[in-house]
Amino acid sequence: MTPVFDLAVLGGGSAGYAAARTASGLGLKVAVIEGGQRVGGLCILRGCMPTKTMLESAHRNHEIGRAEEFGIRVGKPKPDWRAILKRKDRLIGEFANYRREQLGKGKFTFYRAKGRFAGPHRLALEAVGKERTPPEIEAKTFLVATGSRTAKRGIPGLEEAGYWTSDDCLQAYKPVKSILVLGGRAVALEFAQYYAHLGVKVTVIQRSDRLLPESDPEVGDTLAKVFRTQGSEVFCGTQIQRVLKKGSKKRIEFLQNGKKRSVEAEQILQALGREPDLDGLDLSTAGVKTEKGKVVTQPTQQTSVTHIFAAGDVCGPYEVVHLAIQQGELAARNAAALVAGREPREQMDYRLKLEVIFTSPEAAAVGYSEKECREKGWEITTASYPFADHGKSMVMGATEGFVKLTALRQRGEIVGALVVGPHASDLIHEPLAIMRYRGTAEEMMNLPHYHPTLSEIWTYPAEEISEIIGGGS
Repeated sequence: MTPVFDLAVLGGGSAGYAAARTASGLGLKVAVIEGGQRVGGLCILRGCMPTKTMLESAHRNHEIGRAEEFGIRVGKPKPDWRAILKRKDRLIGEFANYRREQLGKGKFTFYRAKGRFAGPHRLALEAVGKERTPPEIEAKTFLVATGSRTAKRGIPGLEEAGYWTSDDCLQAYKPVKSILVLGGRAVALEFAQYYAHLGVKVTVIQRSDRLLPESDPEVGDTLAKVFRTQGSEVFCGTQIQRVLKKGSKKRIEFLQNGKKRSVEAEQILQALGREPDLDGLDLSTAGVKTEKGKVVTQPTQQTSVTHIFAAGDVCGPYEVVHLAIQQGELAARNAAALVAGREPREQMDYRLKLEVIFTSPEAAAVGYSEKECREKGWEITTASYPFADHGKSMVMGATEGFVKLTALRQRGEIVGALVVGPHASDLIHEPLAIMRYRGTAEEMMNLPHYHPTLSEIWTYPAEEISEIIGGGS
């Protein structure tokens, strides 16, 4: 007899698990189907957690190298690549074990199998390994949350020359002396600095005119300056012509401002983005539409088929874990409404979208960029303040970067914030809290801040915006 569920979730990562937990808590009969070689999801196995663990080691190696600046004499640090990966593997093993336990003991049925649509309400299952699963299940609603994979790019000679992806970097324990990093977004920059802080000669090659092209210009410009100051090369506004293998080295030939250039290194890291992992799902069998490789969704997370939802990297628009979790939970609540015979009405709100890049200095943003605000037709006021003029960051020897606030000119409501600087991943949550309750720059300015702390730097741009708005009223 074919098992029947209220909700079937394809994918046991962050979005899928969040959805299953939420739906089962609402009383739905839920199945989770995970067909990957390992259980845990992208964030735990190949994304957030392993990369940040490795970056922590690299950043500490870099900071130990600055010890004399703080009056401490030490020998030159010697990073042990194998030991760094061993520590990463131990921690990731613990995280993955916990996720497996959550999935195995959850109030839902967990299948270790690959699933594909055999119709609008049916999934055919192919067991992974020696697991026993039914050949088919049925469900009233579905959630597609199978994550993403490294995208291939059609660069002449790249496949022949060979390269690493971010997945390969997680296993690369043999040191290299030089590496060429293709890309200028989060993954590329984090790995570029990981290697740079281990003493590798790093060259970043970015197609756009600046790093992090979706952010306000000063973010990418600041990080490019830091990278160059620390000894890495950064080329923006490039067009790669071809990749060649020259003995033990690999060469990339490219154009920049019409001039021919070339760079060589032992290895290439292809970090030019990811794409939804939809292979084998047979979405078309269920009538689910895709566009440019992504599942098309509505703000309710419904696809083109109303009882099939999607969440996370398979649909976007942002490839970050906390939003994937929110999408999964929202989809589960809307699926519960559908099962109960009600119209799904809850919609995603990206007003408080967050992004963090764990370079050193870190870069973080919440809300809308200047460009997004102007595209919406909003009249805005912005103000920035540098860490180079802030007491606590000067004491820390961490003076690169700035904070920036963007506020609506009419009443001073903060709608966006940026940090490039020390502990940006933590500092960004103060403006987020203000924005959550639609607070103003004046209210932020008047919050008490302990001295000396990094967080009091927010009061300076808040005060500037308050004066501008007050003077114009």
